[in-house]
Amino acid sequence: MEDLLQDYKSKLDAIKEAIQSSDELQAYLDEEEEEQYKALIEKFEGGIHDIYVEVANNHPLQIISLENYLLDPDFEGLYLPKALGYTVLRGQVNQNIEYERPQKQFKKVLEFINSSSNFDQIKKRVGQSVQVGFALSSDIWITNIINAATNKQVKSFLVSQNQDKYHDVRNRRTAYVKYAKQFQSLNFYTADFPSNTQELIREYNLLKSFLLYRAHSHKDNNSNLTLKINNFIAYHGSFNKDPRYLEILLIIGMKYELNPNEELIISKYFNELRSEPNFEENFFRLLVRLHAEINISPQDELNLIKILDTSKEDKISELLNVLNTIHTKGYMNEEAINASRDFYYSNEGLSSHNSCLRSSIFHYFKSLLSKLEVTDYGDYFEINKVMVQYINIFDNQQFNQDIKDTSLKYIKKLLKHYTDKRGRDYQDIKKYVWSAFMDLNFMNEKELKEFFKTKRKTKPTS
Repeated sequence: MEDLLQDYKSKLDAIKEAIQSSDELQAYLDEEEEEQYKALIEKFEGGIHDIYVEVANNHPLQIISLENYLLDPDFEGLYLPKALGYTVLRGQVNQNIEYERPQKQFKKVLEFINSSSNFDQIKKRVGQSVQVGFALSSDIWITNIINAATNKQVKSFLVSQNQDKYHDVRNRRTAYVKYAKQFQSLNFYTADFPSNTQELIREYNLLKSFLLYRAHSHKDNNSNLTLKINNFIAYHGSFNKDPRYLEILLIIGMKYELNPNEELIISKYFNELRSEPNFEENFFRLLVRLHAEINISPQDELNLIKILDTSKEDKISELLNVLNTIHTKGYMNEEAINASRDFYYSNEGLSSHNSCLRSSIFHYFKSLLSKLEVTDYGDYFEINKVMVQYINIFDNQQFNQDIKDTSLKYIKKLLKHYTDKRGRDYQDIKKYVWSAFMDLNFMNEKELKEFFKTKRKTKPTS
């Protein structure tokens, strides 16, 4: 966590002073009605939100400091309902849809709300957040929060939000997914960069999620992370070759722009590890897992090539050199296809080495077909010819299934557009797909007939 910049503090102080001197606050203090409190919300929360967005976008490591700055009675509890929601969703959940560890910030914001003189108004806006936060937390942790409340009205509210139905993991999952959708367009993510193994174990999942989010959603606005990333890389001796550090380092190397010194440090670190027994296989398994979890683009792999020594004689260098040929000459290039074939045949078919190559090639087809317009179906015919070459090289059932599913998604889009079954476009598409899918054993004749059969609309019952 970083301290909030003075500029942001000054902006918040100005809003706080405006709240305290406002006619809306005076009216609320006189009447203490919901209508007057809503007037405060409408007038001042927008300004607080603008500052929050600016901090989240430009200085995400200051988010916790910002939320803590809002825990001042003079803000009259404004924006705390949203802040509480952010704290609920920042927590890392496991497969059972439970927090991996207690959420201190959720507790801190909630307990401030519980003690607020405006609790009666704020509670009307935080019920769902408290319910979901409690659903993800342990019974002991919830009990401690409830017992800490001295006001009977507050305690009654908290008890009512701790609902038994969330002991069922299915209900927890449903509630969590629905709740998260309300915040999916908002940026409230932050993390701590560890400096030793103990901190890494604690922060690993959140840091990984944070780095991936920033690389995807704020790629051009991460200069504020430079120093933290630089220090994290420089701390490599403190992590004792922990595989979690290796994974985070790979993500940083692939997804973030590094200076030559940082690239050199990472390169030396990996080169030292590459001489150790089993490292090569562990490296490929890690890469396979990352391919399954995240989107690894051709540029990511080119960045990886920059930070790893490709002159070293091992399978890692072999794969990276093949990927370099594919990404620089194009995956449709004959040299790239031949290089892929030579590498693939030099390994066992189901090896993690080959899995990495298949994932890289599939990324091209998936990306291309997802962007292909319906008017460019002729390009699909040409792309399919290249797909067939890689299908023949890989001879892998999962790769074939992935290609089939991705192709079908595009073909269904074509058929939705070209509805005239006697039209030339429809007939060209049907003829090509019929022939190609039969040749590749994607569908048999019966399945193709069913696929292209006109679906009759059911008549409404009278």
